[in-house]
Amino acid sequence: MNIIEQGTIASPKGFYADGVHCGIKRKRHDLGLIYSEVPATVAAVYTTNKVKAAPILVNQETINRSGKIQAVLVNSGVANACTGVQGLSNAQKTRDLIAEKLCISTDLVGIASTGVIGKQLPMHSIAAGVDLLNAVSGNPQHFHQAILTTDLTTKELTVSQMIQGKEVTVAGVAKGSGMIHPNMATMLAFITTDIAIEDKLLQSTLKECVDQSFNQITVDGDTSTNDMVMVLANGQAGNPPLTANDQDYPVFKKMLLTVTEDLAKKVARDGEGATKLIEVQVTGSASVASANHIAKTVVGSSLVKTAIFGEDANWGRIICAIGYADEDIQPEKINIAIGGVAVLTAGEPCEFSTEQMTHVLKKDTVVITIDVGTGDKSGRAWGCDLTYKYVDINAAYHT
Repeated sequence: MNIIEQGTIASPKGFYADGVHCGIKRKRHDLGLIYSEVPATVAAVYTTNKVKAAPILVNQETINRSGKIQAVLVNSGVANACTGVQGLSNAQKTRDLIAEKLCISTDLVGIASTGVIGKQLPMHSIAAGVDLLNAVSGNPQHFHQAILTTDLTTKELTVSQMIQGKEVTVAGVAKGSGMIHPNMATMLAFITTDIAIEDKLLQSTLKECVDQSFNQITVDGDTSTNDMVMVLANGQAGNPPLTANDQDYPVFKKMLLTVTEDLAKKVARDGEGATKLIEVQVTGSASVASANHIAKTVVGSSLVKTAIFGEDANWGRIICAIGYADEDIQPEKINIAIGGVAVLTAGEPCEFSTEQMTHVLKKDTVVITIDVGTGDKSGRAWGCDLTYKYVDINAAYHT
């Protein structure tokens, strides 16, 4: 698989993107567009929060009706969540504005918003921004920037591979820094690909990849009202429509998982105020679901997160989190290591080098490995440390 170093969301054939500053935020880009030359097969997964933002509701209707998307308009700064009838109307007007500009049906437009909950979209700013967007000669990097809120960095990955004799490209970009504890998606992620693929297969493949990537990260235990992952496949690579029985289907699936996992880890690493990425690897479990649940419970523990921030090898917090994950375990069989340094073997504490552990805990990425000793299945989860800065950011988020 080829990693395209300078890739963007517009790298797959037939895709374009742009971003502008329209005035929702004070200075930075805050309105972005993805555009495909032709209507694309679409797959999407949404937040499981019962309070869903207006764009999510509109997208669900649109995609259920058309099954295709040709353009996606995204704003940052205002989430358009909990905004009632007016918020729903504004979401629909936003969709109408970009449809009119591009001369396409409103049923081919997806929308997304991220930012402060409870504020109405400034429609005059949105309208002005739509006029500024350039569908075919804009700057894709500006789109990557336009979807950010408290993120410190953009998050993107582009890969390519030969499938059915054609070069296929998959590109992804995501935003997310806080209010991240998904159970289906995470914040906002957009993926484009020029492969031709059956719509139901694209949906099932996306869901499977999301379950192994975005669903396995947590920053702060909060599931957003606006979470969405959307994939557009426009078929411009020229391959015959990919099916589940095709010998190259596993190749595409691996490409999509590579992109979603990379973006998920970048979101976790860029958690608000974070200084370290925490990866928890669980082996020896009775099932993949159990392994994933244990891993996510450990990485989501505030006590584990603060210990890693303080560079404190307090493994008692890890074993505690394993216990309250409420999975079928036998404490006397559990092994735990931090950065390869064993701290618990067969349920018994180990002597370890303080110097070696200090070196491990000072790294940007801290890996916790857990063998529960009850089976042969494994799982992973990612998160970040919990710092003073996280409190500072969220104490003043609204202002």
